[in-house]
Amino acid sequence: MSTEEIIDIVDENDRVVGRSPRGEAYARGLRHRCVFVLARDAEGRVFVHRRTTTKQVFPSLYDMFVGGVVGAGESYDEAALREAEEELGVRGLPRPERLFTFLYDDGAGHSWWSAVYEVRCDRPVRPQAEEVAWGDFLPEAELERRLGEWEWTPDGLAAYERLTAQRSGRAERSDPSRRGGD
Repeated sequence: MSTEEIIDIVDENDRVVGRSPRGEAYARGLRHRCVFVLARDAEGRVFVHRRTTTKQVFPSLYDMFVGGVVGAGESYDEAALREAEEELGVRGLPRPERLFTFLYDDGAGHSWWSAVYEVRCDRPVRPQAEEVAWGDFLPEAELERRLGEWEWTPDGLAAYERLTAQRSGRAERSDPSRRGGD
């Protein structure tokens, strides 16, 4: 998605309040929507990658999610499938399962609603060269070991921490920020 593509601008309750070119939304700190898709292979390993140096946000950092910005008028579900297939370089993925939604806030005036998904990818991946500098499926234990060694995208790390807390029972059973409609 280029800096000129139009995205929805949303309020603190994830309601659309306007539209803006993506680059302007980032420059002005306008709240928008993003998707995070945890991709697992047939063995349960997680696709981990390092972002390219040309990424507008968090260049060269590692991420355990593929995903990106939701386009104007696009649902979270549509964006999750589109982003997963684009970044992994595959077609015909099953529909990603939506796990939860939360408001990410970097504490410096930038925030975005973040829908977290999981998908199984049994196909060979050909990561999108414009998005992914390096990528591989790692056992979750290795991913956990790398958390303290590699520099991770802060929003991806926040999503992963919420996901692991939820799976270990440390999170509330129902996420109050999760909504049925987009």
